[in-house]
Amino acid sequence: MAVDRRKFLKIAGLSTLFGLGGKTAFDIFAPGELEASMGKEVPTVTNIKKWAMVIDMRKCLDKQEKGECKECMTACHTEHNVPNIGNIKEEIKWIFQETYEHVFPGQQNAFIDEGVKHKPFIALCNHCENPPCCRVCPTKSTWQREDGIIMMDPHRCIGCRFCMAACPFGSRSFNFGDPRKAPKELNPDFPTNMNYPTRVKGVVEKCNFCAERLSKGQIPKCVEACEHIKVHALSFGDLNDPKSEIRHLLSERFSARRKAELGTEPKVYYLI
Repeated sequence: MAVDRRKFLKIAGLSTLFGLGGKTAFDIFAPGELEASMGKEVPTVTNIKKWAMVIDMRKCLDKQEKGECKECMTACHTEHNVPNIGNIKEEIKWIFQETYEHVFPGQQNAFIDEGVKHKPFIALCNHCENPPCCRVCPTKSTWQREDGIIMMDPHRCIGCRFCMAACPFGSRSFNFGDPRKAPKELNPDFPTNMNYPTRVKGVVEKCNFCAERLSKGQIPKCVEACEHIKVHALSFGDLNDPKSEIRHLLSERFSARRKAELGTEPKVYYLI
């Protein structure tokens, strides 16, 4: 049976590929051609969630204009036993406030709305699609889950702080002291729930999008707290779901992301 050169190269390449356990067969065959030849269906990833948060700064700033509003931060830090050090140089922060100038550096102008200028903006880990923190970690103690959440394993962290240097958003904190000694009233469900490792002195930590709550079908604590006071400035959901609330908000309103020009693809969106 005659075999032309092109088919011969395909067959030889495929044989070598599977013999070596390779994973780049799609580089050789046209889309769908390999699956058809093997009698297998093309795998789909439509069921994979991609968690994200939307912050409506109009509602958030309006609440703060009527009085200092820190319910989301208090709820988050209480839920995760985040200590209040009282020293800005050693503070532990999962969710915090920064001025507009710090949240969106390089995007100021002389005529910016006074309702935004110098006002506190909510900030947290952006759970980037392309996280530089994960790439620089020598022990892989910080890694990206399939749903996009960037996690931390304190047991594997060696305290090198490479991830803090790589994060362009200042969203990570270093435990100079023992976080288990504060606050005085501890939430017994964290970090023991979902077998989350105990935080210790000399490691880095940050917001985890309340992964332990998501595993129970609950929303992040900061979002729950914001809903409890009926402000609804924080929304959380699946970006891969076209019917989700956050997809609706992002399609209806203009949004901005922190330092989008860096290409990290943050998963925290601000409605300005």
